[in-house]
Amino acid sequence: MRRLLFLNGIRAFEAAARSGSFAAAGTELNVSAAAVSRMVHLLEQRLGIGLFERKANRLEMTAAGRAYQSGLTPIFDALASLTAQVTAPSNLRVLTIGVGPTFAMRWLIPRLGDFQKHQPDIDVRMATGGAAVPFGDDWSCGIKLGTGEWPGLLAEPLFAADLLPVCAPRLASQLRRPGDLRGPALLRVAHSPDDWPMWLKAAGLPRLTARGPEFQYYGHALQAALDGLGVAMGIRPYIDDDLAAGRLVAPFDLSVPKGMRWYLVYRSYRADQRDFTAFRRWIMRAAAAPAPRQSSARVPPG
Repeated sequence: MRRLLFLNGIRAFEAAARSGSFAAAGTELNVSAAAVSRMVHLLEQRLGIGLFERKANRLEMTAAGRAYQSGLTPIFDALASLTAQVTAPSNLRVLTIGVGPTFAMRWLIPRLGDFQKHQPDIDVRMATGGAAVPFGDDWSCGIKLGTGEWPGLLAEPLFAADLLPVCAPRLASQLRRPGDLRGPALLRVAHSPDDWPMWLKAAGLPRLTARGPEFQYYGHALQAALDGLGVAMGIRPYIDDDLAAGRLVAPFDLSVPKGMRWYLVYRSYRADQRDFTAFRRWIMRAAAAPAPRQSSARVPPG
């Protein structure tokens, strides 16, 4: 017999964990931020564990919270996808993409209108827990960062994943050389602890340790950088649009390969399916387009 505890609270927690705030979760669930906070608090009481550490200006998940969210997000995505499939008209053309939330928000969604312009009859759906979870049986394809080796999947390279520090323009004006990074907070991403050490070593600063707030996703760290909280380690293509618009600045020319690439992944039987073929052709063309240029000049390292 299934033991399901307080589904409203579970849903509120997952939305808050994924979005990074009670306010954003409330907008998604059409309730107030206070209501989300109450539901999460009740869930924590019923589970007997803390899921968030509530700090002055942000939420930070506990280890238990991170583990719970990493399992819940794909479950909710799969439920939404299954519901959509069951209720969809039989003639509806559906393309489901498994993709991480940061990639979806910072690269795919801003360009999706171009795909829809050329393929208006395809209903695109995103499973946004996708990058870090097993490939879903209902996915048409996925976008993953890695070495290109995923058993049972075909993988075609999209982008190199280059690393370079980025920050808000006001903070960038204070950074003349890499050694100036000893001052500001260096924002970290929990699942990519080697990013800063890799870049700092290449910059000739192997003894400098990144110290600053830690976030679960690149998207959260980049938002913190946009808000002036510190310097984030940017990864392409997440940062390209913000650099081009001048919202973020890369104060140094040095970029370092992460040692991985972004790949389009799919099962072999999808290769000849019409809707997937259209998406594959579009994303390969979009990925090959030159990255937007930074609107203001970077300061060379010295």
